[in-house]
Amino acid sequence: MTTARRTGGLALLAATLLTTALALPPAAAATAPRAPGPAPVPVLDWQPCGEGLEPFLCASAEVPRDHDRPHGATTTIALTLLPASGDPAERLGTLFTNPGGPGGSGVQFVQEGAQTIYPEDVLARYDVLGFDPRAVAGSDPATCFRTAAEEAASPLLTQPYPITPREEVRFTLEGIELAARCQLTSPVRFATASTANVARDMDLLRQAVGDERLHYAGYSYGTFLGATYARLFPDRVGRFLLDGTVDPVAWTGTGTGDAAPSVPLGIRIRQGLGTDETFREFARLCAEAGPEACPLAALGDPAAVAYATFERLATQPVEIPLPDGTSLLVTQQVAVAVTYSALYSPAGWPDLAGLLAALAAPAPDPAAVASTAAGTRSVLGARLRGEEYPSAIGGALASLCVDTVSNGRVDRYPRLIDAHAQEAPYFGRYRGWVGLPCEAWPVQDADAFTGPWQQTTTAPVLVVGTRFDPATPYRQTEPYRDLFPAGHLLTLEGWGHTTIGKSVCVDEHIATYFVTGVPPADGSACAPDTTPFATAPTARVAPRPDVPPGLPFW
Repeated sequence: MTTARRTGGLALLAATLLTTALALPPAAAATAPRAPGPAPVPVLDWQPCGEGLEPFLCASAEVPRDHDRPHGATTTIALTLLPASGDPAERLGTLFTNPGGPGGSGVQFVQEGAQTIYPEDVLARYDVLGFDPRAVAGSDPATCFRTAAEEAASPLLTQPYPITPREEVRFTLEGIELAARCQLTSPVRFATASTANVARDMDLLRQAVGDERLHYAGYSYGTFLGATYARLFPDRVGRFLLDGTVDPVAWTGTGTGDAAPSVPLGIRIRQGLGTDETFREFARLCAEAGPEACPLAALGDPAAVAYATFERLATQPVEIPLPDGTSLLVTQQVAVAVTYSALYSPAGWPDLAGLLAALAAPAPDPAAVASTAAGTRSVLGARLRGEEYPSAIGGALASLCVDTVSNGRVDRYPRLIDAHAQEAPYFGRYRGWVGLPCEAWPVQDADAFTGPWQQTTTAPVLVVGTRFDPATPYRQTEPYRDLFPAGHLLTLEGWGHTTIGKSVCVDEHIATYFVTGVPPADGSACAPDTTPFATAPTARVAPRPDVPPGLPFW
């Protein structure tokens, strides 16, 4: 693994840049949440969504921009609804959803995935509602650039992480510049974008659809939104599915040890460790499957071959053609980022193995690399397929940075991330730098909620975790369950990010819980439907996505 040499100038430069960035309007200190007050309940005028979306209804809602001023300025929330398919007399209510991110589109999630993600019994008894959280996608989005094209072309977002000391200085400068740009472009939207305000919006929407309690399915970041809602409105928690859990203490940086504010956000959320664990499982299963099912196994130990390939790409990148006539250098950083994203979906692991095998060739064929990369779930794969992909960095940073407590010591990042990368080779470095812009974030939301996180709701809550999840490591699942007095843990003994589309057994437990209100016994476990690289999957009624649609590639 490449080890960066330290330079004494980084601390001085970073401190100077941070001081400059913080010369923007002063941050409002995060405080305990205030009562949302008697905000008007939105009136939802559901209308057909249009051609190609015939099963769905669409609407928008006006909610207070600042819940401390319930009759003041408003912000617009975009919504969609898949009406219950069964007998209206047996309808149980509305199932609210969030696909994660932060920055994932709930509208896209429901329109692209709800009909295949949720079991028939759930679709028959619930209206399924998706909404874009405030500052995201169709809900008055917070932006850091004037146009999507400008964002896509910005050099501030082209390098996933730095390797050398020179790159670290540049990456630090660009991260701080990005934070400043966001504040200049959408200062008001960022200043009210906390997850606590999204939870308050969600409670108004609950009232708008006429439900006494909120029924909710949250994935990844959506579990942080769920934990926030439960803390603010414990008596209004209904049937809650929380899948792919985020540690709220580590996320906000309000703990001790590796959850302390002095630890970079990218280390606190443990994605480097989760990806390392999942990648080692990928390599183990590849080796077991052998060269016929996993081409990477033909080259030797899959993990060792991949690491050697990453190392070589640091100095010998591969240039591949793109459909628009341009080209892209596949550097170490690009290969690691693609691998991280591809690990979300175990159905795509053969494609990932093919890509790594093509890159590992002594003289990689650019056409072969491009062909195999097109099958992966990643920004690169989407570009090679000619698809649009989520690129709105503002929506991701909106909640991430205003909810996070950090100490602003960017000069300590290289040393801390070097140590983290020893625990999680390559992936620790990639994910360790992810929160850098938040260190220079000058505007906070005074209504953000940062704990305490021990829950008081008595409603039975279903907490679900996947044994090998790169983005929300399984090690966080039991502690998250323990936050809820009536938490019930269900484990998928499988792979990938969230349990969506991966196990009929999990689906059956979820359906029973939402229809009857009875969760599975605490500590229950399910097997996955298939093993990666297997040639004979079990029968599936219909093809389904196995990660949340609408989830950004970040």
